[in-house]
Amino acid sequence: MYEQVSHTLLNEILNQIKPEISRQDLRHFYTRLGANFYGIYSLFEKLYGQRDDFDAQAQKLVETMARKYIKRSDKLKQLDIDREKDYNWFLSPKWVGMALYSDGFSGDLNGLKSRLSYFQELGVNLLHIMPILRCPQGASDGGYAVSDFRQIDSRIGTLEDLHHLSEEMQDREILLTLDIVLNHTSDEHEWAKKARMGDPVYQDYYYIFKNRNVPEMFESSMPEIFPETAPGNFTWDNEMGQWVMTVFHNYQWDLNYTNPAVFIEMLDIILFWANQGADILRLDAVAFLWKKIGSVCQNEREAHLILQLLKDCCQVTCPGVLFIAEAIVAPVEVIKYFGEDAIIAKECEIAYNATFMALMWDAVATKNAKLLTQGIKSLPVKLDRATWLNYIRCHDDIGLGFDDLDIALAGYDPANHRKFILDYFTGTYQESHARGIPFGQNDKTGDARISGSLASLIGLQYAVELGDEEAIDNAIQSILLLHSLICSFGGLPLLYYGDEIGTMNDTNYLNEPEKQNDSRWAHRPTIDWEKAERRHIPGTVEFKLFSAIKRMIAIRKEIDVFADFNNRELIDSDNPHLFIFGRYNIVKPTEQVLVIANFDLKPQALDMQDVQEWARGHRGDLVDLYSGQQPDIYDNTLVIPPLTFYWLQEI
Repeated sequence: MYEQVSHTLLNEILNQIKPEISRQDLRHFYTRLGANFYGIYSLFEKLYGQRDDFDAQAQKLVETMARKYIKRSDKLKQLDIDREKDYNWFLSPKWVGMALYSDGFSGDLNGLKSRLSYFQELGVNLLHIMPILRCPQGASDGGYAVSDFRQIDSRIGTLEDLHHLSEEMQDREILLTLDIVLNHTSDEHEWAKKARMGDPVYQDYYYIFKNRNVPEMFESSMPEIFPETAPGNFTWDNEMGQWVMTVFHNYQWDLNYTNPAVFIEMLDIILFWANQGADILRLDAVAFLWKKIGSVCQNEREAHLILQLLKDCCQVTCPGVLFIAEAIVAPVEVIKYFGEDAIIAKECEIAYNATFMALMWDAVATKNAKLLTQGIKSLPVKLDRATWLNYIRCHDDIGLGFDDLDIALAGYDPANHRKFILDYFTGTYQESHARGIPFGQNDKTGDARISGSLASLIGLQYAVELGDEEAIDNAIQSILLLHSLICSFGGLPLLYYGDEIGTMNDTNYLNEPEKQNDSRWAHRPTIDWEKAERRHIPGTVEFKLFSAIKRMIAIRKEIDVFADFNNRELIDSDNPHLFIFGRYNIVKPTEQVLVIANFDLKPQALDMQDVQEWARGHRGDLVDLYSGQQPDIYDNTLVIPPLTFYWLQEI
């Protein structure tokens, strides 16, 4: 779009651009900059146009993008061009991810490089390596308190190690995902140290106040994120003699994005890691980026403008790189992180489907899909060129963020139902086999979240300890059932390391002072490679899980209808134990797959009349694509065995 004011400013910027930049080959850069500059200018002006230094900051913004484009390798520039042409590349069913801590999985980055064949054996071709940046030796919130945004933690490796890993992953066609912590730094970061010493430039990088007057105004409307271990949102710093905003922990200082210098610094960091070979960048805590008195300081409109601006800038320098929004918020809010007032993704191409995750765990506890089906009806339709990240477990806790209205429509009392779910997964409920651990308990409200590995939450730990073969089989079936849903729902399935071999809670964190008050470390394990080797021994739990998930992934990659183009149709049934949806090919609507999941411990029946509309009049026989077998149908009634899933297609 041509717009006189923005293009006048762009011409002025280009006229003043430094010779060491202008002498470079910037053909693609200038083309993309011209195409995106109206949006960049509009957003930057909206956020910072009232400042006297606006023109100077705009100049610095463009030069930052140009410098990082110049440093981008020819190989990555060509990858950008290829992905611009194949712009829906990440919506393909071929991509299957895994999240892991490199030290827990393999010791360090070199160890991870040596284990890449493990992922190829399983079929995983997207790795999310949890935080690897330099952080304090003690408490660091699992690496999310960053003390240097451009250096790798020495305990994990070096930049050179990452470079070798990235190159090897590219050769094996495995995507690399890295974390960028946007909302805060460690209090040991250079910026924080300079702020402590009284430097006004760096004090303006944070929210710092001489007394409690302004903090009290913020506190009146801001919730507590970790009320048990980190109450309040401000911390008194003795050395500085001032209050600093610390929404998460007292050692994590929130960045002040009302300062354009902060925005440009963080953009430069994003582009730096894009240039290290990251295909996808997970933007941490994006809901918290903008703070405003009188609000909860989450999901503010300006936070979305910041993400839109980051995306537009990256479209100029590294358009092949995707963003993941780490926003664990209500469905009506999370959908906005794809982009508001847009048709295609304008902010982040990928967002965590935390709603789907929590709803699946509800179905596990209740043995029915009433709330799962109702909750998915309330999940907004995503934008084009956007996709969900579907997961069962991750490094974080499980929150019970169900909508009260959905709970009521499913036939439950909201408060009682949440208490039941919490009791079930922490093992308080008598009939539960779960071994979860409470996290983030709020004594004021009675709320809590849940920690624990998939195997321990699902009942596998309980069953193995008792030697109960039937309970072991049920737990394995439940694990596979959940994986079948994240592989077929629509989006990128993200496995969590250790789940593929039934890794259980790790209680060693209780022996480490900096971790013992954070139960999430129970599900951040160190992989037992002797246990992992049992994946090759038939009859073992590890073999049953690994081989089944491996088969599931391989089949998913061959099913075109599992590509994510909003081509999913939720199907109601009179049987509450069943979760049912259809997937169809948008190019060939008659090419369809019917997904059915039975959450009950008993076989369930489905009247084929319930799915007649989905079948669209076809009368062919059905085959389960996963097992290769035809399901049992008697008198127009489909029988689904206990804890079983079907991917049904007509033959």
